[in-house]
Amino acid sequence: MKNIKTIAVSALLVSVSGLFHAANAHITLEYQVANAGSTYKATFRVGHGCGASPTREITVTVPPGVEGAKPMPKPGWTIAIEREKLAQPRTDHGKSVPDEVRRIRWSANTAADALPGHFYDEFTLQARLPGQAGMLYWPVAQVCEKGRMDWTEVPAAGQNPHDLQAPAAALELLPASGGHAH
Repeated sequence: MKNIKTIAVSALLVSVSGLFHAANAHITLEYQVANAGSTYKATFRVGHGCGASPTREITVTVPPGVEGAKPMPKPGWTIAIEREKLAQPRTDHGKSVPDEVRRIRWSANTAADALPGHFYDEFTLQARLPGQAGMLYWPVAQVCEKGRMDWTEVPAAGQNPHDLQAPAAALELLPASGGHAH
């Protein structure tokens, strides 16, 4: 009986360990729930390189409806911002806004600045979230010295997100709390 319990506990630990490893095997957001219409600090956690190869570039695609994205500078990395013209300009604090940030790319300045494959780091931006509750997916491209990973998969209706091989970072938007959006 003691051997059966030992085997059961060992199997459970291996199973939980596998789930933990799978959960950390992709790029995720530090906070995965936020209020719709709020200002949000999106911190993308990068837990590994492409095998042993260091990460030299991270590109985040800003989802439609997210406004005013601003990246946080990172020592040793250069930021490039790609903007997209809006079909209809929006107004922000009394000013007309004709375009929106659609991609933010952090690139290591030198090989020494790249994120080693066995280290962890974070890349952060701030933005205003859409006013509608629901799921929001942030595709992320991870380029390494050798290879790349495109974390872009979005679950189909009814699909378990844990079944995806390269999931986009997911953020659940809860109904707005009724306060001011800032």
